[in-house]
Amino acid sequence: MTFSAADNRYDSMPYRRVGRSGLKLPAISLGLWHNFGDDKPFEVQRAILRRAFDLGVTHFDLANNYGPPYGAAETNFGRHFKDDFRPYRDELIISSKAGYDMWPGPYGNFGSRKYLLASLDQSLARMGLDYVDIFYSHRPDPETPMEETMGALDQAVRSGRALYAGISSYTPEQTLEAARILKELGTPLLIHQPSYSMLNRWTENGTPNLYEALDQVGAGSIAFSPLAQGMLTDRYINGVPSDSRAAQNKSLDEGLIAGENLERVRGLHKIAEGRGQTLAQMAVAWILREQSKGSSVTSALVGASSVRQLEDTLTAVKNLDFTPGELHAIDEFAVESDINLWKQK
Repeated sequence: MTFSAADNRYDSMPYRRVGRSGLKLPAISLGLWHNFGDDKPFEVQRAILRRAFDLGVTHFDLANNYGPPYGAAETNFGRHFKDDFRPYRDELIISSKAGYDMWPGPYGNFGSRKYLLASLDQSLARMGLDYVDIFYSHRPDPETPMEETMGALDQAVRSGRALYAGISSYTPEQTLEAARILKELGTPLLIHQPSYSMLNRWTENGTPNLYEALDQVGAGSIAFSPLAQGMLTDRYINGVPSDSRAAQNKSLDEGLIAGENLERVRGLHKIAEGRGQTLAQMAVAWILREQSKGSSVTSALVGASSVRQLEDTLTAVKNLDFTPGELHAIDEFAVESDINLWKQK
């Protein structure tokens, strides 16, 4: 059946400006890290993407190695784009990244110009796109000069293969340096994609912290894993279900859902109940709150394994306000829990 987007798709989703750029993102964006590889039914993927767009989610975030297998999420998205979203291309923000392991040998990983630009060409071919809206350096490369990695992002933009440049999991100091280099090249840093949640608060630490650094250079941020790989949901309140990420060891160690972490999750669950939200909804709303130090998060990047889960999470935008008392109560449980899988070694 031909897809025709809902006429009211822009009625409920707030949109936020990315730093000091001209671009806006939906308060909640959809990530295709999980649930869009070849291990998931194609029709379920289609239903999630269609419903997301109908509810105002205009940003779909991918990376070269999302799957399984590597590349499958982009290939599957390319089919969805061709079948459903091509007429709406100019209403969409589509991003991809390169920086993690993608293909064998010395040229399929990290941050060389060779790898980044070859990967971008492959990503465009898989998705059937002429360009991506945002192309990211997925992680810092400790061995490649920052000038080379940022030069590749600049070349991606100047060649028309990307409209904007982004980085992910860079420290505040690295972010300032990347932004400086990009500015000198004439391609401003648009956005940073860090992991960030109530149990993973590294972005708030340091002088400057990441948000202060981004505010200084005029860039925005999009937080990935705002639900702490699923910990900040009602799913683990009473133990670890057999079909969960933790039980299957998919980006979440079952050992993390125990002891102090479990008590923190239960404490946050009670606060969410008092707000009339699920824990997942409150976790996303908290990400999007106004922060006292530096600029606020532009968008929260969430995943979804079903339309129902997507709809539940997107309901967070109906209540993004917190009282000082609520924030104080949350801070009792929302503490650093050493779950940042993307921390630089």
